[in-house]
Amino acid sequence: MAGIERFYTLFQPEHYDLFIDVNRERKTINGTTKIHGHASQANVAVNQKDLQVSQVLANGSEVPFTTDNGAEAIRIELPEAGDVDLEITYSAPLTDTMMGIYPSYYEVGGEKKQVIGTQFETTFARQAFPGIDEPEAKATFSLALKFDEHDGETVLANMPEDRVEDGVHYFKPTVKMSTYLVAFAFGDLQSKLTTTKNGVEVGVFATKAHQPKELNFALDIAKRSIEFYEDFYQTPYPLPHSWQLALPDFSAGAMENWGLITYREAYLLLDPDNTPLETKELVATVIAHELAHQWFGDLVTMKWWDDLWLNESFANMMEYVAIDALQPDWKVWEMFQTSEVPMALSRDATDGVQSVHVEVSDPAEIDALFDGAIVYAKGARMLVMVRALLGDDALRKGLRQYFIDHQYGNAEGKDLWKALGDASGLDIGKIMHSWLDQPGYPVVSANVDADGQLVLSQQQFFIGDGEDQGREWQIPLDSNYDAAPQIMAEPELKLGDYQTLRKEAGTPFRVNVGNNSHIVVQYDQTLLDDILDHVSDLSVIDQRQILQDLRLLASAQCISYAQLLPLLRQFAGSHSAIVNAELYTIANSLKMFVTPGTPAEQELRQFFGTLVSGNIERLGLVPRAGETNDDQKVRPIVLNAALYAQIPAVIEQVHALFTEYQDRLVELPADVRALVLKNEVQNYGSKELFDRLMHDYATTSEVNYRDDLAVAVPQVTDPQLAEQLVAQFENSDVIKPQDLRAWYRGLLANDLNQQVAWDWIRKEWGWLEATVGGDMEFATFITVTANIFHTPERLAEFKAFFEPKLDTPGLAREIKMDVRTISGKADLVAAEQSDVLQALSENVQ
Repeated sequence: MAGIERFYTLFQPEHYDLFIDVNRERKTINGTTKIHGHASQANVAVNQKDLQVSQVLANGSEVPFTTDNGAEAIRIELPEAGDVDLEITYSAPLTDTMMGIYPSYYEVGGEKKQVIGTQFETTFARQAFPGIDEPEAKATFSLALKFDEHDGETVLANMPEDRVEDGVHYFKPTVKMSTYLVAFAFGDLQSKLTTTKNGVEVGVFATKAHQPKELNFALDIAKRSIEFYEDFYQTPYPLPHSWQLALPDFSAGAMENWGLITYREAYLLLDPDNTPLETKELVATVIAHELAHQWFGDLVTMKWWDDLWLNESFANMMEYVAIDALQPDWKVWEMFQTSEVPMALSRDATDGVQSVHVEVSDPAEIDALFDGAIVYAKGARMLVMVRALLGDDALRKGLRQYFIDHQYGNAEGKDLWKALGDASGLDIGKIMHSWLDQPGYPVVSANVDADGQLVLSQQQFFIGDGEDQGREWQIPLDSNYDAAPQIMAEPELKLGDYQTLRKEAGTPFRVNVGNNSHIVVQYDQTLLDDILDHVSDLSVIDQRQILQDLRLLASAQCISYAQLLPLLRQFAGSHSAIVNAELYTIANSLKMFVTPGTPAEQELRQFFGTLVSGNIERLGLVPRAGETNDDQKVRPIVLNAALYAQIPAVIEQVHALFTEYQDRLVELPADVRALVLKNEVQNYGSKELFDRLMHDYATTSEVNYRDDLAVAVPQVTDPQLAEQLVAQFENSDVIKPQDLRAWYRGLLANDLNQQVAWDWIRKEWGWLEATVGGDMEFATFITVTANIFHTPERLAEFKAFFEPKLDTPGLAREIKMDVRTISGKADLVAAEQSDVLQALSENVQ
């Protein structure tokens, strides 16, 4: 395994003058980079990747250099150490990798166009210009940008434009910042602008393929988010503007470039008149996440990539803090329970998972750090725990001091804990060490022992095989009984006589009230029955948590999976969106116990019909006046279940809705549009329908409609249509590489045509690696495969294909974990199938 060479100790840049000339027609980049800095020794190195370097000057004189592609470096021999002005002239290809400087493609009125943008995180700035491409190497940057310009094009960068001379756009110098946050873009763009109460100019930019109204929502959220953060952080936004740019081709969800945030179109633009509330919440939280980074990540940056969580975990928490303040009626902390929490709990229960804080020993592993379930979701849960312990006053006081101490510089995790500890008087670092530096999490068992004592114990929780290494955690218990301490640091705790405690409290014993702690709770039958007898007294978050924990315990074979079925009937009448989301997560997991096309599958469909009957009748297919936010979110959940149940009346009603809108499908009510299309594909499919929907996908500019089509079309039942679909996987004019994973996953989840998708990825792995292999999303193609497979046969095929790739940098951890994931499900089905099928028969009577 290659080691990482870090060059900042050899050469410390202070200022860059970047001249970059992009020619879209010829697909070339030519540039000259001037760097003023200090050389600690005569032999230094700067980063580059895929650059053709023609000349290096030091203080105006040519000096010897060599290009070391293996180390992604230019090695330079200076006459002596000391302050120096380097000047490096180079050229590079303009590629379609969605890394470095790259084009995005789109159509307006049948005319193909492109907009040029950048993506420099993690280590892709070196593909655009030479420099010390490490987070710690902060400097100021003056950008001069030239390109084959057309009339009316817009040019954007981190800072405002200063002047244009001889076709070159010069931008004002940046503040001190890391290379990976440098950004620019140009093309035929539209925009909407506003100004915050403190004078920050805010803008949303997109191609002219979109309706102007699609920019309005993002502009409002961005403006209000900046104003909120200035108040919450008690630190002014440090730049004159904040641009939000939607790029047609963008690998990640969004990127926090300072002053010029870039987004995938689906995470910035929306039709305010026909977009589901959940999509609005998602877009709002993405915008708030990136704007949180403008302070936490940009103003103060992690010192090295092993503290990536310091950026991402914090922004992931703050997106909910911000949107909860801006839109309290959305109750976004409930959304946190349906997105971040289950993702973190499922992933972190697999042996071999990375810890939140992890060392980086290979360049390819830097991108592999971006495990959304751990660095983002689990890390956010850790900080939610911290916030609950500190309270907002101490949190804000500590953050303000943190920004004062480290602004325009770098920090490590211990620096944040010190600031928060000083503000609160709590040893936060001691508590967090157990959560951040070791993988996994505990199951807290609550039992009444033979002596009548209420006993708590902790042990690492695994789904599938796992090696118990005796790890212990400092657990915020958040119990509703005063006898339980604030923090459980011991393997076992005795709280006292249960009957006495129960009588004093007058309510069932609970741990992790509010579900803020990253744990699973296993109650013995006495305690669980008491909770279930009073479950209507719990908040919807706590009701959901009961179901969630039981599902995880059943997945780990700590309890019987069959035990869950009667519980689903108990909760089926709930009007809560988050309770229904968990209920149907469990119900859908039952599909792995039945074989498609068998009587058992028909019984499962009947069971689904029993579960949905009340809510589907209550809500109907389309929105009604006076509905609650929960009603809007529950409808697609139960409609999807009703379609699986194959209820004839529902199928016919959904088909009638399709027929009503067949000439304007984009105008279908957006909260059920994907399901209406899916029903049509599954039950009324034809070659004509397939061609029509694929044409719509390739030509529509309505990003949420496009996402709905990507959900529906892979549900094709005809094998020939599945083959036609797979034939488009490598046609970027139809399915962009950024969207391919969703299409692959959809077809793989289609029982009738799973083989077609599985054959494709094995046959075309080389193409996939060449197309998206350098991207942080690449390994997730393996993850989504493992999340669907659950049989011994598929496990054997998975191992046969992926285990020979264990030496591929950045893939080894994912492959090993995913083998355990599939193996765990296969073992579960083998052990529990007969009991689950028996319980199924009993619950459909």
